[in-house]
Amino acid sequence: MSDRLRPLLVVAAVLVLVLGVVPAVLGAFDRSYLYQVANLALIFVLLAASMHLVTGVAGLLQLGHAAFYGVGAYTAALLTTEAGLSFGWTLPLAGLGAAFVAVLVALPTMRLVSIYFAVATLGIGQMLYLVMLNWVPVTKGPNGILVTSGLTLFGYDLSRPASAYFVVAVVTLVSLWVIHRLSHSYYGNALRSLREDDQCADAMGLDTVRLKIESFAVSGFFAGIAGALWAHTAGYISPADFSFPQSILILAMVVVGGLGSLPGAVIGALVLILLPEVLRPVGDFRNIIVGGVLFFSILLMPKGIIGEVSALDLVRRQLGGAWRGEGTKAGSEVGWR
Repeated sequence: MSDRLRPLLVVAAVLVLVLGVVPAVLGAFDRSYLYQVANLALIFVLLAASMHLVTGVAGLLQLGHAAFYGVGAYTAALLTTEAGLSFGWTLPLAGLGAAFVAVLVALPTMRLVSIYFAVATLGIGQMLYLVMLNWVPVTKGPNGILVTSGLTLFGYDLSRPASAYFVVAVVTLVSLWVIHRLSHSYYGNALRSLREDDQCADAMGLDTVRLKIESFAVSGFFAGIAGALWAHTAGYISPADFSFPQSILILAMVVVGGLGSLPGAVIGALVLILLPEVLRPVGDFRNIIVGGVLFFSILLMPKGIIGEVSALDLVRRQLGGAWRGEGTKAGSEVGWR
């Protein structure tokens, strides 16, 4: 098969599955609950992909990712309820707001390494959670914010379950494409050099501090986008949606799927969101089963469901023509043209 044709077929298959097969199945059951589960799965796919960029690619273990998710959600909710802005405005503004907060978090922590950096991000994430919980005049505290205006874009009402699913799916697919291009590029390879040996990368002339801050900002931006999607599709947000357990859940998705692997992050998110729903008929035993799946997946597949090496090999085989640079020797291809 032609190198030019193969990536087009892969993209077409993904689009048919997400925008064709899944909506058809959801429409056949015609239950709003199933649409909400599908939206939640896509939102966490985006969250896992955003964390993949900073933790899997750049190697920065951060334990407060749900805080950026919350900043995006509260930004979108407040802009909608207080300023009367539509979804078309709140979506990018939520991402920019979360990116701004991510930069503020990154600036004082970039000199920290290893577990010290992780603990610092944990502390800052908890601080942001407490702000959401206790800043009652703005965030309404534990009562949360009710987003009643619905999901509108360019004057069109998209609040129906099927319409909302398509909005979430399109935004998630576009975001995944951007994260994919960043991860599998010369820029992504620069981030991987930080993960392997940031001192060596610094000695080779890379501005390691700037790269870390940029990766944090981009990751926070897409987490904010996910937060805006959640606020508009759920219609209600509260601080409990963005607590520390949510950060651990997102991290578990990336680890179970495969650190450094974008397909792995996507699959990990789908498994950890959809599996508990599938097991709902067994009651409380589902938590034991999900815990067992997590334990044995790490025990038997320590590199994840789709490890980084497998993911990179998949990219090279499926998108080989785009991956190779002109004038390079065989086997020396390192990124997009």
